[in-house]
Formats: sequence, structure tokens, C-alpha cells
Amino acid sequence: MISIAALWLPILVSAVLVFVVSSIIHMLLPYHKSDFGKVPKEDETMDALRPFDIPPGDYVMPCAGSSREIKSPEFIEKTRKGPIIFMTVLPTGSFSMGKSLGQWFLYSVVISVFAAYITSRAVDPGDEYLTVFRFAGATAFFGYAAALWQNSIWYKRKWSSTLKNTFDGFVYALCTAGVFGWLWPS
Repeated sequence: MISIAALWLPILVSAVLVFVVSSIIHMLLPYHKSDFGKVPKEDETMDALRPFDIPPGDYVMPCAGSSREIKSPEFIEKTRKGPIIFMTVLPTGSFSMGKSLGQWFLYSVVISVFAAYITSRAVDPGDEYLTVFRFAGATAFFGYAAALWQNSIWYKRKWSSTLKNTFDGFVYALCTAGVFGWLWPS
């Protein structure tokens, strides 16, 4: 069994590689441009919502306060009339990517730590590249991709966006697996 501390190099190198690859995917490749659509009459919609000063957070409309309310004629009528909305409100002001990029890198480190933990429990020092690749890659894939599927199941996120993000997760898993296979202790 290999200690997690002995795997610090593949953990950090794979996190850096995923960070770089994800930057390339999102800045240079066009396939994520259709993930979010523009609301019709965007300016009017924003002007209509602005007076409510909605604090940052996640919201659903209509929102039932209880399972009992879901069955009420009033709630059923609201859903029938629509629109039904799941939305995230961000703080007002300039949109900065710095904090999100930092959190993304830390997330990538966490995924690599889990890949290191599971792989180190299943694979011995000096095992074949493909054995290491398989365990690290499968673990990273589930960390980067599988958890996204519930957003399409429960919150009706477009399946096309979820599948594109799943593809990204597959690429990140391949990067993680390749680094672990390459830097696995002998």
C-alpha cells in the first residue's frame, strides 16, 4: 500500500494539467457556447427583476413550502401557467473569474487526492501503467463527471450541456490517469 503523501507529485501535476486542459477547452473550443441561452427581452426581464433585490442564492419558481403545498390547487395552477424556473443569482457587480478559478484548481486537487487514495489501495508500487491508469481514471471520471448528471435529472439542465461536461470530465480523467500511470512509484 502506498501512502497519499508519497503521491503528492502525481496529485499536483494532474491537478495542474486538468486546470490547463480545462482552460483550453473553455477558451479555445466552441462547443460550450450553447450551454446557456439568452432570455427573450433580456433587458426588460432584468429591469423587471431588479426592484426585488434578490439576494445571491439558488431559487425555484414556483416554490412549494412543503410536500402538502405541492398538491394544492394554487400551486398546481402556478405550475400550469408557468414559467417554471430554476435560477442562481450571483452578487451584483463585476464578474471576476479569479475566485472561481482558484476553487476549480482546489477541486481538481481534491479529485486527484481521491484518485490517489483509491488507486493506492488497489494498486501496488511498480504495477503496470494500465492498471494504475484504470483505477485513477475511473475515480477521476466519477469525480469530474458523474455528479453532474443529477442536475439534468432533477433541475432539468439541458442534457446536451451535461453530456458536453461529461465529455470534459472524461478528458480530465484521462489526464489524471495518464499522470498517475506515468508518475506511479516503482
